[in-house]
Amino acid sequence: MASLRHERRIAADADTVWRVVRRPESIPEWFPGIVSCTVEGNLRVITTASGLEIPEEILSNDDALRHFAYRITAPQYSFHLGVIDVFQIAPGDSLCVYSTTAIPDTLALLIAGGTLGALDEIQRLAETSLVGS
Repeated sequence: MASLRHERRIAADADTVWRVVRRPESIPEWFPGIVSCTVEGNLRVITTASGLEIPEEILSNDDALRHFAYRITAPQYSFHLGVIDVFQIAPGDSLCVYSTTAIPDTLALLIAGGTLGALDEIQRLAETSLVGS
């Protein structure tokens, strides 16, 4: 089982950063290679640029903790857990942490590579305040 974690210090309040990631349907706006998604209840299906549909289960979406957790339920994964946490450091200063754990290890590495691009875009969106309330 491989676990990888990337974090990014962002020059924005944690609530601003959280607004970027808190809506499950917003993932195509900030995760590279995801072009669309559908959400029904706690089920989300993302579609990649290559047309691959990947089903996910939303495990937690907690506004008070600014914590979002999901798992990919596609049969290629024996286990997957993705977690995004946003922490307030000071006014106008926060930390966004994106963790991925998966079996097989190669898929964890693949997803974790995408999380770096996702953090770049989350940072850009939050720091330019392009996110609505």
